[in-house]
Amino acid sequence: MTFQDSIAMYSLDGVCFLASCAMFLGYLYFIDRKSSKNPAYTVQGIAALARAAWVKSVMEKNKDILAVQTLRNSTMAATFLASTAILLSVGVLTLTGQSEKLQITWQALHFFGAQQEGLLPVKLVILLLNLFAAFFFFASSIRLYNHVGYMINAPYTEQEKVMSPKVVAAQLNRAGYHYSMGMRGFYSMVPLVFWIFGPLFLLVATVVMIMILFHLDRTPSAVEEDFHRECNETSCLFNTNEEP
Repeated sequence: MTFQDSIAMYSLDGVCFLASCAMFLGYLYFIDRKSSKNPAYTVQGIAALARAAWVKSVMEKNKDILAVQTLRNSTMAATFLASTAILLSVGVLTLTGQSEKLQITWQALHFFGAQQEGLLPVKLVILLLNLFAAFFFFASSIRLYNHVGYMINAPYTEQEKVMSPKVVAAQLNRAGYHYSMGMRGFYSMVPLVFWIFGPLFLLVATVVMIMILFHLDRTPSAVEEDFHRECNETSCLFNTNEEP
């Protein structure tokens, strides 16, 4: 088989994969832009504002026990998901020795655009990279949560102000962002798994997943209206994009 024949055989997979990546990355860019202009547009923006307000309240009122318990819960959740990403990676690795058993599935799904099993190693490598990225995002969020645990208990009184709440809130929001990106990695895994059965399944799964993600990310209209009403009556004190 010549190089041109290989390109022609797997062109549908390549086009569908690039289209899927473009749709998913385009959605992430769209959500990020909307959230930067209007934090109340997404639940992530609302959560970032809530974290900043929580840090300010904890440091000003010395709620040390509350801070430790809350950060412990966040760390445990990130640890569980990081472990899950590694376990899924091990499961994907076991599929590398199942190509012969999957040939029957490829033949049954050929009508829907499934191709020969020659691309299976490439698909599994991409799936592994996705899971490894999710693992590192969760691991990074754990590291940042641990840093925040020390920073938030630093003295913050009229006599001694070691750490500003804005600096601590920025680090906590960074941890939350990495946690959110790790979850994105889990969500993007679904279309990649469907890609094993055919490129058209990849496209359909990507569209469905983006629709589900938008429903999960979008702030309910009642909450957004309440946020803007409160901002108009008082003032928005926190900027989620503020850097330390």
